[in-house]
Amino acid sequence: MIDTPSLVDQYCHGVLRTELGLGTFETHLAPTAAPPAAGTTFFDTQTGFAVRRWCPPLLGLEPHCPPARYLARRRELGVVESHRRLLRASGIATYLVDTGPHGDLTGPAELAAAGAAAAHEIVRLEPLAQQVADTSGTVEAFLANLAEAVHGAATVAVAFTSVAGARGGLTAAPEPPWPGEVRGAAGRWLARRSAGGALDDPVLLRHLLWIAVGSGRPLQLHVGERDPGDLAGFAAATGGLGADLVLLPDYPYHRQAARLAGHFPHVHTDLGPVVARTGARAAAVLAEFLELAPFGKLLFSSGARALPELHVVAASVFRGALDRVLGEWVGDGAWSRTDAQRVADMIAAGNARRVYRLG
Repeated sequence: MIDTPSLVDQYCHGVLRTELGLGTFETHLAPTAAPPAAGTTFFDTQTGFAVRRWCPPLLGLEPHCPPARYLARRRELGVVESHRRLLRASGIATYLVDTGPHGDLTGPAELAAAGAAAAHEIVRLEPLAQQVADTSGTVEAFLANLAEAVHGAATVAVAFTSVAGARGGLTAAPEPPWPGEVRGAAGRWLARRSAGGALDDPVLLRHLLWIAVGSGRPLQLHVGERDPGDLAGFAAATGGLGADLVLLPDYPYHRQAARLAGHFPHVHTDLGPVVARTGARAAAVLAEFLELAPFGKLLFSSGARALPELHVVAASVFRGALDRVLGEWVGDGAWSRTDAQRVADMIAAGNARRVYRLG
């Protein structure tokens, strides 16, 4: 039996402050905005089954109880009490919270209070740039204010995060863009911004990432449904500059992310939803991470958003998978129990504490 210590959730969001009906609740069980097929439900997924396995006992019900009964109990207890019971039972001691997404989500302080844990902010770069654009009248003012905003955020946030990798903006030209390129791209984007344009210009995205790299804070890169190997050029260009990169891959690209983390000293990879959403198959997926990446490069997270149940599921599934994989290797004599415990401590919390300088 491997003793998993208190966890550092190195990437998550806040939880919804409002009570949820059955239909609304289940939409948050899937990593897609699309509804389930007619006549089906997202409870019939690995995530849905894991919620029904791990969460009902925390609210005083039997495991695997019907979803309607679980939601009725949740409403009976109320949002505050349900969240408190679920988060405090997760075993997560520290949350690193992406505050970029909009919606009625709790911030780091609220999440910390509900979970009796510590919490720190991760600043998402694209919304920050959009806020700066709304208060900057000229290209020159925008670019100056953008640099100031990023470096100011670095004094309070533990990391930055960006979706530029998921949009393919770093594939063709990973190096910093030239000043003339940046001014031209800023002018074009600001003109479109007046009509509500999102930050999707690849030159501006690269410029924004390089400002963040210059701050020295870790930079988390959402990979999305892309091969993380496309980021090899950016990883090579940022080596030796003092900023760690943390890849946030989607299944089934976790193997490529692990391989990239093994190739560059400053690159790490998140286990996150890749492990949590595979439910009963999580041990096999975790073993694939451990096959390819040095153990000091792997970081636990929940990737949870909106539902505290997703924090519980991620932590429970991760602990079970880690115990199963490492316990088997200890049982076979391939690993010593001491080494297995040390690696478990690293992945659960130690690596994140080192990368994000949490002490």
